[in-house]
Amino acid sequence: MDAVRIITGTAVPLDRSDVDTDQIIPAEWLKRVERTGFGVGLFSAWREKERDFVLNRAEYAGANILIAGPNFGVGSSREHAVWALEDYGFKAIIAPRFGDIFRNNCTKVGLVPVTVEPEVGEALLRAVEADPALEITIDVERRTVEAPAAGIIGTFPLDDFTQWRLLEGLDDVGLTLRNEPDITAFETSRPSFLPTTI
Repeated sequence: MDAVRIITGTAVPLDRSDVDTDQIIPAEWLKRVERTGFGVGLFSAWREKERDFVLNRAEYAGANILIAGPNFGVGSSREHAVWALEDYGFKAIIAPRFGDIFRNNCTKVGLVPVTVEPEVGEALLRAVEADPALEITIDVERRTVEAPAAGIIGTFPLDDFTQWRLLEGLDDVGLTLRNEPDITAFETSRPSFLPTTI
């Protein structure tokens, strides 16, 4: 995964609460075996049924931040929801609250879950609805989210370990590979009759 330090861009305002992973990526998309290509299925049930759904609106095309209501990503633990958001082009999700498993899945691929105070989330939603070109900056190192043109600034919690992983660009594989010399030394010293990974 790439290191994540500062994310700057425009946003999509998804003014809905309790959005679950089944709504983020409907079940029919779970037949895919690879981790890519899920962006087409992102919110597909809503996109197909609601012509005015935010992702169907030209003024939000190219946005790399999603702003949602509270309890975003609740429901099942499917990683596909995170993969769909990432594949669509989102780099961060801003909401007052996230489902715990969804939030954890986000941090493992470099999609930044920005938990803000409800009033900050509401202010950002309304500001982006009023001005789709509003620029938002998320600073992982400072743990801040800002929309200077709208006078909005907030902070978000991020534990030190997760912050470090994001700043260093380390997913689970990357964390393991930091111990590659030790792993190699261990594997080469094992008795030859045991299975190896080499």
